[in-house]
Amino acid sequence: MIKRFNRQNDRKFYRTNERIFASSLRVLDSEGKQIGVLSKAEALEMARNQGVDLVEIAPLAKPPVTKIIDFKKFLYQEEKKKREEKKKSKASDTKEVRLGPFMSGNDLLVMTKRARDFLEQGDKVKLVVFFSGRQITHPEFGHKILDKALENLSDISKLDRERRLEGRKLIALISPDKKKNNEKTQDQKISIQEI
Repeated sequence: MIKRFNRQNDRKFYRTNERIFASSLRVLDSEGKQIGVLSKAEALEMARNQGVDLVEIAPLAKPPVTKIIDFKKFLYQEEKKKREEKKKSKASDTKEVRLGPFMSGNDLLVMTKRARDFLEQGDKVKLVVFFSGRQITHPEFGHKILDKALENLSDISKLDRERRLEGRKLIALISPDKKKNNEKTQDQKISIQEI
């Protein structure tokens, strides 16, 4: 059996005009201001006089809440609200930054700068020191590199998970520290005001 997915299933269904069942309705205008509790006939007549639709927005309320608005405009506003909510609820990702146990200071600065960018965007960062070949015989060099990276990022991050050796990888997980970021922006505002 082939399952076909219909995209309209995730849409919410709204009753309009004569399809509304309730006899008394709480009526709102297009801006959301309350008009009052009216009978269905009065509300429909008011909507027709304005040349728009009567849309049931809260069917489970007592009495059901309806809005006098153009139905297409109403659907557009609802879609716009969904898009805004999606933007605000950005899930934080975990980004991985790979380091080497014998990397130079400049390479380390470049990688910590990349990790700093991820932290400023609100993502968690997984710092991974990868040991290849016989480098695993000297894990202390990996610990030193990880110490330097954590020290460079300590002003905007906090340590979520202590470092640990997993096979040939030394891993530490850090996340953005909102308290430190807020203090930093306040310090910048104060220094700008002093100037």
